[in-house]
Amino acid sequence: MSSPRVYYAAAVIAVLVSIPLTVAGQASARASKSEGAAGGSPALASPAELPRVFLDTTYVPATGKTITVHEGDDLQAALDAARPGDEVVLEAGATFVGNFVLPRKRGSDDIIVRTSDMAGLPAEGVRVSPADADSMPKVITPNEEAALDTADGAHGYRLLGIEFGIAAGVAENFGVVRLSDGDETERSQLSSDIVVDRCYVHGNPTENDRRGVVLNGASQAVVDSYVSDFHEVGIDSQAIEGWAGPGPFKIANNYLEGAAENLMFGGADPLIPGVVPSDIEIRHNTFFKPLTWRKGDPNYGGIHWTVKNLFELKSAHRVLVDGNVFQQCWGDAQTGVALLIKTAASLAAPWQVTTDVTISNNVVEDAAGALSIEARDPHTTKFTQRVSVINNLFRRIDGAKWKGSGDFLLVLAGSASPTGKVNGVPDVFIDHNTAFQTHTIVSVDGRARFQRFVYADTIAPHNRYGVKGGGAATGNDTIDRYFPGAVFRRDVLVGGKAALYPPDNFFPATMDDVGFVDLAGGNYRLSESSPYKGAALDGTDVGADIDAIAAATGLPL
Repeated sequence: MSSPRVYYAAAVIAVLVSIPLTVAGQASARASKSEGAAGGSPALASPAELPRVFLDTTYVPATGKTITVHEGDDLQAALDAARPGDEVVLEAGATFVGNFVLPRKRGSDDIIVRTSDMAGLPAEGVRVSPADADSMPKVITPNEEAALDTADGAHGYRLLGIEFGIAAGVAENFGVVRLSDGDETERSQLSSDIVVDRCYVHGNPTENDRRGVVLNGASQAVVDSYVSDFHEVGIDSQAIEGWAGPGPFKIANNYLEGAAENLMFGGADPLIPGVVPSDIEIRHNTFFKPLTWRKGDPNYGGIHWTVKNLFELKSAHRVLVDGNVFQQCWGDAQTGVALLIKTAASLAAPWQVTTDVTISNNVVEDAAGALSIEARDPHTTKFTQRVSVINNLFRRIDGAKWKGSGDFLLVLAGSASPTGKVNGVPDVFIDHNTAFQTHTIVSVDGRARFQRFVYADTIAPHNRYGVKGGGAATGNDTIDRYFPGAVFRRDVLVGGKAALYPPDNFFPATMDDVGFVDLAGGNYRLSESSPYKGAALDGTDVGADIDAIAAATGLPL
C-alpha cells in the first residue's frame, strides 16, 4: 500500500525526538518553573497535546497492472479503468487538459498515478522544484475548476511526480488540486488516504489563482512538493488550505507560496457537524512570499495581491509545527505577523476552535511581527487553548522595514463572544527561544487575563517597552494584571531593568554582553564564556538550541 498509513503517537516516540521538551518533559519543566511564580499562586500550564496519530507516507510500488497514458489518450478513461493495486503511468512531458476526477473504487489497495520518468525525479524525501518539470506530465485545468478533483468517497491514491497547473489566460481559478471540495454533508462523502508526492502545483504569475491544494478529507498528505504562485486581489489565497475534513494531515518538506496565507486550516464552515481539522503534522517546509508581491518594493511586479500571514490556524486540534523555515511577511491587508494562531468561525459551526498547537525548532525571519496568539474572532463561541512555543529562532523581526508592529509575541483576547464573554488564551507556554525583534517582547491587549502563562529561558532585546499591556506599566505591572500567577524566569531581557521584572531573570546591557559565539555573523549559540551557559531552569543554555534547529530545518545556522 502507498497511501498514508496511520501510526498512533505512542508507537512513534522516535518522531518526537527533535522536540526539546516532549509532553512529559514539559510537565517536568512546569513543576520546576512553578516555584516562585510572579503575581500570585504558581502557574501549572498544561502543555499542548501533540498529534495523536501520524501518517507514514513511505512510497510502496504498485503490484497490479500498469496502464500507460500517452499525450492524446483519455486520462479520465484510464483513471476510471484502474483497479486498486494498479498504476496509471503518464508520459513525462505530455500535457492533459481537463477537469479530471479520482473515482471511488472498491478495495483497500492503492492506485498510483505517476510520471513515466521516475529516474528524473529526486529521491523520496527530497523536495522537487520547477527545474524537475521536464520529468513530469502536465495536468492542466482550462477553467476555474480543479485540474484534479475527487469523487465522493474516493480513497487510496498516490499522485507522484506530476505538474498541475492552469491554462494561460484563465482569469480565476479556485483550486488546482482539490481533495474534497468542502461542501460534503456526510463523512462517507469525504476523500481519504491520498498522498501528493513530489508534485509541482502552480498558478499563473498574473492571474487570480486562489488555492494550490485543498485538503478537506481524512488521512491526506502533501510531501516533497513545490506549490507556488497562488494569489488573488481582494480575496484570501493559499498554497494549501483545509477546513472541512477531520484529518489526520501531513504537510512535510514542501515549498509553499501563497499571498494571504501560505498554509491555513479553518477559515470556512464545515457542513459536517463536529468536524475540526485535527492531528496535523507540519514539518520541514519552506514558507515564502516573494518581494514581487510587495507594493513599493524595487522588485514589485505591479499587481497588488492581498497579502497577510505566512501561517494561520482558525480551527484546528493537535497541530505540530516543527523544523520549518518562515520567510518574508509584511504589513498589507493585515499587520504582517508571520504566525497567527486564533479561533475564528461562525455561529453556523459553533464547535470550531483551535487547541493544542506546538511550535518547535523553526526559523522565522524577515517579518513585520513574529507570533500572534488570539483567543477568538467575532461570532466564535469557543476560545483558543494550549499553545506551546519551544526552541525557535526569530530573527530580523523588524516593524519599520516590513511595515508592522515589530513585536515578538502579541497575545490578544480578541472580540467578545455572542454572550459578551471576553477570555484570554489559557496555557501559553513560551520556552527556550531566541528572538531579535524591534519592538516589544510581549504585547497584550487590555480586556482579559491569560491564565497559566509561562515565559522562560528565552533571549530577546527589551527595547523600549519589553513586556507591556494596555493601561499597565512595563514589566511587573503588566505581568500581575494580565498574567496572574505567571511563570517568568531565567529570561535574558537585553537592556531591561531588573527592578521592573520578577526575580531570577537576567539583564545584560547589550547584545554583545549575552556572549553569543558570533553575534555579527549570525551564530547565536552561547560561547563557553557566556554567563547564561547552562543557566536555564533545566540546566541547559538559555535561549534556543541552535544545533537542534539547524538539524530540523537544514539551514546552516
